[in-house]
Amino acid sequence: MILDKIRRKKKLHWGVSGCGKFTENSLLPALNLIRRAKLDAVYSSNLSRARHIAEKASAKVATSDFNVFLKSGIDAVYIAGANSDHYHQVLAAAKAGKHILCEKPLSISSAQAEEMVDACRKSGSKLAVSYVYRFHPLITKLKELVDNHVIGKIISIRAECNFLLADRDNFRYNKKLAGGGSIRDVGTHMIDLCRFIGGELEPINAVCDNMVFKGDVEDFFAGTLKTQNGGYAFFQVSYSAPKASNRIEVIGSKGTIYIDNLVASRYASAKMTILIDGEVKKAFRKRANKFLRLFKSVNESFLKGQEPLVTGVDGLVNMKLMEELERLCPPQMK
Repeated sequence: MILDKIRRKKKLHWGVSGCGKFTENSLLPALNLIRRAKLDAVYSSNLSRARHIAEKASAKVATSDFNVFLKSGIDAVYIAGANSDHYHQVLAAAKAGKHILCEKPLSISSAQAEEMVDACRKSGSKLAVSYVYRFHPLITKLKELVDNHVIGKIISIRAECNFLLADRDNFRYNKKLAGGGSIRDVGTHMIDLCRFIGGELEPINAVCDNMVFKGDVEDFFAGTLKTQNGGYAFFQVSYSAPKASNRIEVIGSKGTIYIDNLVASRYASAKMTILIDGEVKKAFRKRANKFLRLFKSVNESFLKGQEPLVTGVDGLVNMKLMEELERLCPPQMK
């Protein structure tokens, strides 16, 4: 009944759980640009932080009680807190009949992710996962070119995301809160991009290490996977490289396409270069707000009662791939 009512609404009323910098600097500006979305409630274990975000967004409710938050009249929830919070908050939101956009990774483990997907399926709640890179127009174009065999058979896909995360108090360095290191934070994005471009993946090998920052999670991770069409996918991520040249590259039997400055760069203009055998080199630049595009898409799918473009199942599959890759790391590097 609750979900049927949502389909008749002209505007979706949102609640946000988690009041970090991303919520303040990315979610709030995106909401202001979407005509059919409104932020009504804010939850944080830190009540003063919830009140700050609520005041900034003119939201009616600010609370440190998750049950109060879910009963505030909202239709959908954006779960933006630490990875360890996702599991119980998604289950509670699904039980309350809310549609859910959950930050990546979906959970701490694939077992938890499976429960979350099942709970949403049983309640009728739609579950989306925030894999923002799929929504950049250059990635959309890359996917179209690959699917139309413009560069022939895919030989390899390479995705890199290296940056500096110097704040050691960030929850991402806490294994209990994050579940792991760089693979759980940005590696999951690169794995998702490789799946999106090349189809389902099978892990082959992996390495992980504490290259610069010593602690209970890795600051470097690299993995190799086999694509469903016989090609290979490679990804590398790290927390310790402030001046890295990050690139997404797809090599095919007829040519190569690569995109620079798209990952680990929120506001810069990305550049796509297309090299086709026998043709002149082509290059395009595009600046885009990836999260705005994702949020607008999710908002529309929830209003219409349709499956989002990136589902909880995608989050579950990516969780399983991460776990398999982590198991493949040499014991001395875990």
